[in-house]
Amino acid sequence: MSVSEERRGFIGLAFGAVAAVGGAFSLVAMKKTWDPLPSVKAAGFTTVDLSPMKEGEIRQVEWRKKPIFILKKEASAAKNEARDVVVGNDRYIVVIGLCTHLGCIPEWKASKAAFVCACHGGEFNAEGVQTYGPPPRPLDIPPFKVDGTKLVLGEVGPEYEKLIGKA
Repeated sequence: MSVSEERRGFIGLAFGAVAAVGGAFSLVAMKKTWDPLPSVKAAGFTTVDLSPMKEGEIRQVEWRKKPIFILKKEASAAKNEARDVVVGNDRYIVVIGLCTHLGCIPEWKASKAAFVCACHGGEFNAEGVQTYGPPPRPLDIPPFKVDGTKLVLGEVGPEYEKLIGKA
């Protein structure tokens, strides 16, 4: 083999090695662009401590830019196995606060024990079930998981799967 052929073989191997390393770096870079940012992952979950809530109290939190209504039911209130979120000995109603008619945000009226949508007069009872007006279905239940006395919105837990199975 001549020096010229050896040089040509070496240059071919060197070029192949550089191309392989460049290809590997490209694949790693592509994977990083496909993965969601840590800030996006963190924004997908909202944790709410339910322990300080009193019976009959309603709390509004935000999850993924949507209002979430959490109502702690009174001990004397009727149980609804299809909509109640049970945490310890307490029962809660957890719903996405967007009217199922056109997406307006209903207001809690304690005097009526109902969510009332001012846009088109839709009403939902304390459990989020439509009782009057144009809404076609109950208020939606967000995915959640119960962690002790905390509610983790955005994570699917067995409690959520149980409710969705009954709805």
